[in-house]
Amino acid sequence: MYRTAAILPHAPPHRILHANPAPRSPSAGPVPMAIPTLCKSTIINETYAGVTYHLEGELVPVLHVELGKTGVYFEHHVLLWKHPAVTIGLKALKGAFKRMISGMPVFMTEASGPGHIAFSRDGAGQILALHMQRGESIDVREHQFLAATSNVEFTFQRVKGAANMLLGGTGFFIDTFGAPSGEGILWLHGFGNVFEVTLNDGEAIDVESGGWIYKDRSVRMDTQFQKLTTGFLAGGGQIFWNRFTGPGRVGIQSMYVHMPTAE
Repeated sequence: MYRTAAILPHAPPHRILHANPAPRSPSAGPVPMAIPTLCKSTIINETYAGVTYHLEGELVPVLHVELGKTGVYFEHHVLLWKHPAVTIGLKALKGAFKRMISGMPVFMTEASGPGHIAFSRDGAGQILALHMQRGESIDVREHQFLAATSNVEFTFQRVKGAANMLLGGTGFFIDTFGAPSGEGILWLHGFGNVFEVTLNDGEAIDVESGGWIYKDRSVRMDTQFQKLTTGFLAGGGQIFWNRFTGPGRVGIQSMYVHMPTAE
């Protein structure tokens, strides 16, 4: 798998110093762009949207949530431990039972308090908490979702095409989470280390096709590919990446674990 770290050949409008700047010389250095920054891996006693939560652990992190009146929902296989008083039930989500991981069905479960509950994925990485304001929505790559407060809505769509060709598949799911009625929290798991970049309007970054975790709905994603050759009459190959164009945030993971998904 090839890693690509490409830069757009132009600067966004807010960083242009002159109305008609002179052409850049080859020795002028790289074009200014937004650089991804490492996300915080440990959070203790954070309260938002009716729950208090903690992100702990260095290798395989754990999300620990203190439940009150607000519940949380999650994929059933990520539950780590809970207080006996916390009740678990199925969450009704249209179409969710069509999701499969390696041929096994995925269904959403919901936990109600009061009490404590914890979640973890079977993979080294980081957990990040996205605080969602009313009316906000976020696109998330499949297999990155960990949990969300009960007022966060969930839908998904199947994306087909070249974006998943490196992985030998025909496409992947993009989950969309929204908070139409009030504040909510979305917890995601990223493999390896997790970085976030905020793009201005028209600003872009190229990310290896398995490297992105989430994006704001305002960010446009396009699949790019480049043919590689080794010389005259010689063979070659192609590399693929996703180009994200702002405005908005993009989450990036330093390691991608491919889990086959069936429709």
